[in-house]
Amino acid sequence: MKIIISGGGTGGHVYPAIAIANELKSRGIKDILFVGAEGKLEMEKVPKAGYPIEGLKIRGFHRTRKWRNLLFPFYLIGSLLKARKIIEKFGPDIVIGVGGYASGPTLKIAQWKSIPTVIQEQNSYPGVTNKLLAKEANKIFVAYNNMKRFFSDDKLLLTGNPVRKDLLDITHLKQEAIGFFDFDLNKKTILICGGSLGARSLNLAMDSQQKKLASLENVQIIWQVGKIYYDQYKEHAIAKMKHVRVLPFIDRMDLAYAVADVIIGRAGALTLSELMLIAKPAVLVPSPNVAEDHQTKNAMSLVDAHAAVLVKDSEANDKMLDAALTLLDDQQAQKSLGANLKALAKPNATEQIVTEIMKLVKS
Repeated sequence: MKIIISGGGTGGHVYPAIAIANELKSRGIKDILFVGAEGKLEMEKVPKAGYPIEGLKIRGFHRTRKWRNLLFPFYLIGSLLKARKIIEKFGPDIVIGVGGYASGPTLKIAQWKSIPTVIQEQNSYPGVTNKLLAKEANKIFVAYNNMKRFFSDDKLLLTGNPVRKDLLDITHLKQEAIGFFDFDLNKKTILICGGSLGARSLNLAMDSQQKKLASLENVQIIWQVGKIYYDQYKEHAIAKMKHVRVLPFIDRMDLAYAVADVIIGRAGALTLSELMLIAKPAVLVPSPNVAEDHQTKNAMSLVDAHAAVLVKDSEANDKMLDAALTLLDDQQAQKSLGANLKALAKPNATEQIVTEIMKLVKS
């Protein structure tokens, strides 16, 4: 069996794709090829995970700076031609799309060639690429209810989002995490994580609370600022505080989650799926800079289930840290949020998706 997995752009697309590939590999599937976008996260993370990847010279469509779309038709045509060449050479039995504009040309060529395709949609509001591909897809795996507003009901399967297996049980990792981050076992921990690329407004919100951060005696903080912001913050006054760890990226998220008592983060689909799995209380600050404001829609699905606290991005400076500290001091709220998160979790998402993929190929 030969399988292509296509898409990416952010960790929210890339890491679920790698989780699917790992499950396929565990079932004996050896011929797995990724197709991503040149210069994007997948071109680094996929080879690091042990899989080959081909890059398409494709760019997204700009909704605001429309002058930047002048070259879009040329990128699209070039990517379609390269995708055709990749598919003809590799000869996949099925093509899996995980969202992001790189999946568009790859899945469209596969559909034109009558090769089965499936889509894995992580968000509560689907991206444009997945909407365009859905009509000819054989199966659509989703993480939220009520997705028949966007997709054909007979193709939908509610599975949840694939997550890394190292997060399935982190309860035994706290002692290792304390040593890894050089922390105090007797202090409470807040993890601030703005996604794989970092989050400017979360960083600015932390920056605005220097005095409060300096005064915290029984709290320690892991602050993932993102690679593009690391040079700006690595010598910052906050970075010199003994109880704060400023990091560009967290490779051992299992340890970061294990030591955290409260988490501050964006509301990307992968983040929320991981929160459900680890059942740790969180303050969500949805990014306003995403298509159709889908992070707020994602976050509200948890807030409505009494499983998370929401702070608007525009109010992060004034409310974000205080909300986390309030939650840190409220054991009952932590237990309640954790229990409600756990009730939403779908720990077998990856296995269910791969089982359906293999059924489709065999049929």
